[in-house]
Amino acid sequence: MEWIDSIAMPWRYLFLALAGLIGGAFVNHIAYSWAFFPRPISPWGKPPASFPSRRVVDRIPVLGWFGRRQEATLHGRGFWIRPIFIEIVLAFGIPVMYWYYTQSGGLLPSEFRGPRQLVGFSPWAHALFAIHACLGVLMVSATLIDFDEQTIPDSITIPGTLIALFFSALPWRSFLPAKVRWGEVIGVAPTTFNVPWIYDESWGGWGGFLLGLAIWWVWIFALTDRHWVTRRGWRWAVRYLVYGVSRNPASKGLLLLGLAGAGGIVGVWLLGGPQWCGLLSSLIGVAVGGGTVWAVRVIAGYAMGQEAMGFGDVTLMAMIGAFLGWQAALAAFFLAPLAALLIVVIQYIATREPAVPFGPYLCFGAVLAVVGWDKVWNQSLSMYVELGVVLVAVLLGALFAMGAMLFVWGQIKKAIFAE
Repeated sequence: MEWIDSIAMPWRYLFLALAGLIGGAFVNHIAYSWAFFPRPISPWGKPPASFPSRRVVDRIPVLGWFGRRQEATLHGRGFWIRPIFIEIVLAFGIPVMYWYYTQSGGLLPSEFRGPRQLVGFSPWAHALFAIHACLGVLMVSATLIDFDEQTIPDSITIPGTLIALFFSALPWRSFLPAKVRWGEVIGVAPTTFNVPWIYDESWGGWGGFLLGLAIWWVWIFALTDRHWVTRRGWRWAVRYLVYGVSRNPASKGLLLLGLAGAGGIVGVWLLGGPQWCGLLSSLIGVAVGGGTVWAVRVIAGYAMGQEAMGFGDVTLMAMIGAFLGWQAALAAFFLAPLAALLIVVIQYIATREPAVPFGPYLCFGAVLAVVGWDKVWNQSLSMYVELGVVLVAVLLGALFAMGAMLFVWGQIKKAIFAE
């Protein structure tokens, strides 16, 4: 960390602002090029045949969009405003995020924000900043596409989950700080899967290994294009499922990914120590994050009589859980409806669009969970989770709250906003 400390703070903020501009340009490229229905808006893509080739100045963040306003006849009036806004927000947001993570101690419990604690926390804070900045770029990209198309492409969430699993297995502290108690001593430790409980070394044995491997293969299977048809009975349903998966060309790639990932899990498990604890924490985050939204998808689908949430929301929350762990994923899940219930009503009144893209609100819930981590976890959820059995009630309560919100929204659309 000495080389970072040797750089004056104004220069750090300037560099991060430039990085934010570049990150914003990358987000805009993803939003228009990786979508299900790509549009030739990104300056890094191929221009329409009726327009001149891209110039170097067109690719300069913010400024380049002013010169491309003449393409409004193709892309729509004011198409260039949102890309500029995204790049400016990230140019300011990344330095602010750096200050919050590394200088203010905002992620730490309030009683551990003294000057001496901040110096000791600095390497950990810088690692978290780098990891969460990567997550932020992925979430903003997914948010824009979900608003545009009500879908979240796997090309964002699958690589994002793999990146998070890789980060978690590195020998650094890649999870948020939590206040923990060792007997009568209170300190700060990474929020790995065992927090708020004491880590049991048995998780490094066969039980933890089999759990991690099972989560990995369930995630791989969930990504396959499969169909479950029971009209001819369960035996035919299973045969049809196996046949459909085996005949899908994409299944071969997923199988290779599954085998490679399983080999990586074996290697980290044999290595043991904090690397295995980190990887298992990330895998459990995948299970809790993705599994909770999947359960809501099923429950709310029955409540509303139609598909309430897309599978992209499941893979998005699995990615968030892989980055942040199950504790923050659970908190994000609780916080998402607070933003969604009001915003979706305003959105419907303004656009008359009945579809509710819930991915952006899951991302916003994750941001709220991280920014308010001390209050959200240390001062709230952790006290209930410590009781053990209450964790089940918390999960069921979250499922009920999300399902009820979607049911109420469906009734509002029918009763008030019907054409």
